[in-house]
Amino acid sequence: MKLMLSNFEIGIDLGTANILVYSKNKGIAVNEPSVVAIDTETKKVIAFGHEAKEMIGKTPEKIIAIRPLKEGVIADYELTTELLKHIMRKASKSVGFAIRKPSVVICTPSGSTSVERRAIHDAVRNAGAKKIQLIEEPVAAAIGAGMPVDEPVANVVVDIGGGNTEVAIISFGGVVSCHSIKIGGDRLDEEIIQHVRKEYNVLIGDRTAENIKMEIGYALVDHEELHMEVRGRDLVTGLPKTVTLSSYEIRNALKESLSHILEAIRATLEDCPAELSGDIVDRGVILTGGGALMKGMEEWLSKEIFVPVQLAPNPLESVAIGTGQALKYMHKLPAAVR
Repeated sequence: MKLMLSNFEIGIDLGTANILVYSKNKGIAVNEPSVVAIDTETKKVIAFGHEAKEMIGKTPEKIIAIRPLKEGVIADYELTTELLKHIMRKASKSVGFAIRKPSVVICTPSGSTSVERRAIHDAVRNAGAKKIQLIEEPVAAAIGAGMPVDEPVANVVVDIGGGNTEVAIISFGGVVSCHSIKIGGDRLDEEIIQHVRKEYNVLIGDRTAENIKMEIGYALVDHEELHMEVRGRDLVTGLPKTVTLSSYEIRNALKESLSHILEAIRATLEDCPAELSGDIVDRGVILTGGGALMKGMEEWLSKEIFVPVQLAPNPLESVAIGTGQALKYMHKLPAAVR
């Protein structure tokens, strides 16, 4: 029994949109939106995760639902620590260890500064972790997608998250070339809100925008046109109004952000050593992260970069699985671990 307790290790994917916790024996133990609802008068935390996400844009004045992480970086330190405490408590309950402090592997975006990494490290420590190791996010995503990261072949991973997109080429356990841009699912939602506001003079909320993206959002490919009815507030009359959106207009609204993602992929491939470029043509590119689930994404990217593109087995969980499994790669991954 004692032996079991001593190595309670978890991997945490501290995402802008969702936080996932992976443990060896349980797999994904926690998967919650990164949202905290607080009472503005007492500064007390009222709800976390799914419960808090339901509140976004629907709360009375004294309660606000906040996402403490923006663009892959901690924006509100105290709330992030609170959120981590809650998540780790939940994980230890579901795994069944409430006694020892866990050892944590947590990932940081590849473009993050030492200050941002420090903040993540300290937040995890304050939330009650015993030993903390940081690993670069694209490396975690690649491990989680089942790529042979410790072999001398090029593994290209494109991780489109909520706050940022990371493109990296990984070989021998380290990042050979990478680009990280602050465009992800959140930016796409924002573009949809702006579009509906400009074209129809109707204001819609974040959650509605996310639903539009999931239902009728397409990458830049030809497809059978889909329509969706959306409700929002008419900015002229101030009254509720329903508008019908088509998937083609949403595609145009997302064009610019998607082309930035494509640019990041191109730039990363251009930085690649010639020897590895040959591998990429054979092995292709793996897509992970929530943004990878957008319709037509694989088809569009492979058409644009002339390289096979495939979706990771479970794109939403890749990074968390990778952080959890990184523990067994640790001795082979000197380059990726900070």
